[in-house]
Amino acid sequence: MDLIVGGGVVGLSVAWRLGRSGAKVTVIDPAPASGASHAAAGMLAPVSEVSYTEEPLLRLGLAGLSRWPAFAAELEADSGLALDYRTQGTLDLAFGGDDMAALEELAAFMDKLGLPVRRLTGRECRRLEPMLAPSVRGGVLAEGDAWVDPRRVTAALLAALERAGVPLVRRRVTELVRDGSAVVGVRLAPPSPGASTGLPGPSAGSPGDVLLGERVVLAAGAWSGELTGLPVRPVKGQIMRLRSPSPLLGRCVRGMVHGSPIYLVPRGDGELVVGATQEELGFDTSVTAGGLYELLRDARELVPGVTELQVADIVAGLRPCTPDNLPLIGPYGPGLALATGHHRAGVLLAPLTTALLHGEEGELAALCSPQRFQTAGQGSI
Repeated sequence: MDLIVGGGVVGLSVAWRLGRSGAKVTVIDPAPASGASHAAAGMLAPVSEVSYTEEPLLRLGLAGLSRWPAFAAELEADSGLALDYRTQGTLDLAFGGDDMAALEELAAFMDKLGLPVRRLTGRECRRLEPMLAPSVRGGVLAEGDAWVDPRRVTAALLAALERAGVPLVRRRVTELVRDGSAVVGVRLAPPSPGASTGLPGPSAGSPGDVLLGERVVLAAGAWSGELTGLPVRPVKGQIMRLRSPSPLLGRCVRGMVHGSPIYLVPRGDGELVVGATQEELGFDTSVTAGGLYELLRDARELVPGVTELQVADIVAGLRPCTPDNLPLIGPYGPGLALATGHHRAGVLLAPLTTALLHGEEGELAALCSPQRFQTAGQGSI
């Protein structure tokens, strides 16, 4: 049996794919679908998010994006739920002169990489998105980018797993259990008083319950480092969800406003996701007035109408980040595999992560290998 530690979009996707292949799987998470996946905007945008120093991440992102159409279709069929998966592309905007110069430089880099993007004037941007501010200087359209609602995705994954009879243990993992050098299971924190243990047998619920399995797949997001010692750290992001009777935008809008990044992601039901801050504050998930002010200030510069929308939700999530911004996917010693460290790309890379754990996409596996953080002479944990 495979034990999947973590019930976010990555862990649930791994469990669903393993269950679909006939493997015995158990998911372990005290509050599935409530962490970074719950806060995420769901942009599937490897082209518009390209960075000068992250070409390996671009390769992973493009591979992840290519798997999303089949992934979405299969998940909707298995769960009976719609994901609000959309493929109208991303419009990357510049507000001021300095922002426009930076965007033109980025567009030249995209051209060098052979990425399919189209430069637009401010007028052309407003023709595509009439609610944009007159002060928008110009933009770049990445027509191949997509987006999806992560909350719908995790709800669909949970429904598909329930239909397949995959057990869900709502407990926190405190330790990886080893037999010599091999990981053979996990130790669970005691359940809350009166709560179901999620485990069979008369000893279930006693302190230090141990659940054994042939393999543990660690997909615990920002908490993965605490269980392995690997350099996975939390990066906080604050996000607002606004609501209107009908969608304010027809595609994802990203922008630079006086050097600060901002994005707006529309949903089919009229919701508009505005995010996101990036803060190195450990495991702090508080929502701050300053963070929300910055989001609204910059969003208003690009789309003035956001200030008329109703506030539907405010949340902060913790992205799991590694030193090189690449995820940790693959075997890490006997009995243990990792599926963590996805930073901003957890939703985008969820389908690819399941493929890499199945031994597919061998050329890309080396980019994500957890072994890259081993020091000389140090073995896997």
